[in-house]
Amino acid sequence: MKRILMIFLTVLLIGSSSAYAKYKIDHLEPSFWWTGMKNTSLQLLINGENIADLQPEVNYAGVSIMKVSRVANENYLFVDLKLSEITKAGSFDILFKKGAKTILKYEYQLLERKAGSAERVSYTPADVMYLITPDRFANGNMANDNVEGLPEGLDREQKDGRHGGDIQGIIDHLDYISDMGFTSIWSTPLLENNQTTYSYHGYAITDYYQIDPRFGTNEDYRKFSKEARKKGIGIIMDIVLNHCGSEHWWMKDLPSTDWINNEGKFTSCSHKRTTVQDQYASKEDLKQFSDGWFVESMPDLNQRNEFMSKYLIQNTIWWIEYADLYGLRVDTYPYSDSEFLIEWNRRILEEYPNLNIVGEEWSTNPAIVSYWQKGKENKNGYVSNLPSLMDFPLQNALVEGLTEEDTWGTGFIKLYEILVNDVQYPNPNNLVIFPDNHDMARVFNQLNKDYNLYRMAMAYILTMRGIPQIYYGTEILANSNAGGDHGLLRMDFPGGWEGDEVNAFTGKGLSTQEKEAQNYLKKLLNWRKTSSVIHKGKLMHYTPEHGIYSYFRYTGKEKVMVILNKNTESVHLQTERYHEMLKGNETAKDIISGKIIQMNEGIEVPARSAIILEIK
Repeated sequence: MKRILMIFLTVLLIGSSSAYAKYKIDHLEPSFWWTGMKNTSLQLLINGENIADLQPEVNYAGVSIMKVSRVANENYLFVDLKLSEITKAGSFDILFKKGAKTILKYEYQLLERKAGSAERVSYTPADVMYLITPDRFANGNMANDNVEGLPEGLDREQKDGRHGGDIQGIIDHLDYISDMGFTSIWSTPLLENNQTTYSYHGYAITDYYQIDPRFGTNEDYRKFSKEARKKGIGIIMDIVLNHCGSEHWWMKDLPSTDWINNEGKFTSCSHKRTTVQDQYASKEDLKQFSDGWFVESMPDLNQRNEFMSKYLIQNTIWWIEYADLYGLRVDTYPYSDSEFLIEWNRRILEEYPNLNIVGEEWSTNPAIVSYWQKGKENKNGYVSNLPSLMDFPLQNALVEGLTEEDTWGTGFIKLYEILVNDVQYPNPNNLVIFPDNHDMARVFNQLNKDYNLYRMAMAYILTMRGIPQIYYGTEILANSNAGGDHGLLRMDFPGGWEGDEVNAFTGKGLSTQEKEAQNYLKKLLNWRKTSSVIHKGKLMHYTPEHGIYSYFRYTGKEKVMVILNKNTESVHLQTERYHEMLKGNETAKDIISGKIIQMNEGIEVPARSAIILEIK
């Protein structure tokens, strides 16, 4: 397969003797590296026919071979290099010798690390993520819709097929994303998924160092990051550590029987994530969870294998450095080996101390989710290094709080009480909060297509503690009409394809309500972008009463009050109850209507609405 790399490399066969013709190099990863890294070791995975017969040799100032490891398969070598403090950027040959004779030669390149790379800033509560499924967002380059050598081509009629969205499509609409008020983009994986079917989603990776050609090239991805930065938008990469695609090149010739869990044979995962933390869990149940495969097309990687562990760690660092990433999101976080996750996070944060990383632990139980956050003192002694988690408990409480009738134990009280669980998190402000994502029904559907509830949900997500994430299309009331059918809920964004009758980028063809929703979210996002009290403020909330839930975000200088009213009638809310926050003579500005309110006269809250008040 043609390799699309940004660096010139050569593999030469030395000599004409047919005795040496059996040797070759098919893969050497990572194909280049950087000087100036905190960790000075680098392990190369080298794959090619009979490569283990040969002995590598390096002659370059500041670079030495510390160790050469051979495994069961003679087509693999693992070479550990040491890069000293004096190592300069440049190229050198790795010689592969048999006795005194050089059989193969590989030109390796060390690049100079970008100034300030280690100190890069990352996403914080001042950000709002825009989550995109690239195949379904916009087709910016129709020339890559079908690529020779990749079996699955364009088929927009198939809900689970490839629809043609790509990196250029996102680049073309960065102005829209910026104007809406988003400050970062998390896209589902863009790496090669050379699977025969159902490859659009990106989670069955077949080459960890290669952007899928149907999305673009490695250079396109770096351009995407660079162009986004110019508009104040950082790129968050979706990392898959737990599994690869069944068509990954190494699956045809595994380095060793323990490279893939269950000796490379499909064994279904139990998906019982609690076994990792459960003090009563059997070892057999834990094994069925940790070592089981998601599906047959996604082999489960064995991170207990030392070479696999280093491979995944270095691959993550490579992409951060190469693409100038703003942060990471980690797919199916607890499914990976828990001890490996400690080391993976440690190594990433060793190189990038300020980098934010959010893990996916899909549980509505805060005790399960909080287990993984950095700083949590767990009863079993497990010490996690992961900075952030996706706040699935809050998402679930938001939907139930808005859709259920208010009683002693249902409705708004769930939204109120879920926050008491913040005591379980070392840093609740660093959790990523969201109304929906790419794996669940659209929030508009979850809220029974009630536009008033939708507006309340958006107001809540964009004023609550944490880092908000909004899925593409939410701004125009995207609805799946299919429950959790992934192929349908990951809809084509209107206007992303030539000939689309509706264009959400320009507003053409949108309904009045869809335009109103888009403008509402745009106003909220751009207000939030400049609201330091939302970014840094503390939270105080009041128990729900009579269909009203209210809370404050506040600092020593600023206050914002949020009121959610589920009643079918407007409510005149007296302010005496809020004396801890209000002194009785403040005025407030409604950030949506611009109306000025005298707080001591009470607050008129329209039926089925949310109001956000900046208090002066």
